[in-house]
Amino acid sequence: MNHAPIVLPRLTALIKQAVPRLLEGVVAPLAVFYTTFVVLGQRGALLAAMAWVYFGLLWRLVRRRPIPGTMVIAALAITVRTLVGLWTGSMVFYFIQPELGTICISMVFLASVRMRRPLVQKLTLDYIHLPSFVLRHERVRRFFARITLLWAFVLLANSTVSIWLLLHQSIGSYLLIRTTAVAVISSLAFVGSAWAFRRVLQRLHSETRVTPALTR
Repeated sequence: MNHAPIVLPRLTALIKQAVPRLLEGVVAPLAVFYTTFVVLGQRGALLAAMAWVYFGLLWRLVRRRPIPGTMVIAALAITVRTLVGLWTGSMVFYFIQPELGTICISMVFLASVRMRRPLVQKLTLDYIHLPSFVLRHERVRRFFARITLLWAFVLLANSTVSIWLLLHQSIGSYLLIRTTAVAVISSLAFVGSAWAFRRVLQRLHSETRVTPALTR
């Protein structure tokens, strides 16, 4: 039985969707924090970073736009981080908290592979609909397991590099180098994952076309 090919969004379309989120969630907060840190110092930078997140929530409320659950979690997380940073007076404690959280997430990715429920598959299904016959295919199952392992190590690598920089560089150098390094590592992993996913689906489509012809 022939199945219609699975059509993936173009990589350029995915990039266009990702760029605004990257600017809002990474570039803008970094610019706000770094600028305030230079002008007002440590305390001002901590409060400004927290204010940026709450401004994003307020902006969505005023425009009556839905607020993602991840944004609410981010607001709670940065509130805790800011309170800890203000209480300890240490920027190391402020920045190391999300890195430790990322390490925990990487362990969850590894555990999901061990449980044969690769987390990348669930995340992919939030954006792309895949028929059940595709998800049951052994080639697709192996792909999601391997990509989940890849992203587990990407997250671990990002956190390892970030913590090393945090402990051995100034805060200014940490912010600039860490952001660049994480962006490069994550971008390469994203492009590689999208390319590999497209190849898997193309091979699967070829098999579904060839197999009926051989059985006639």
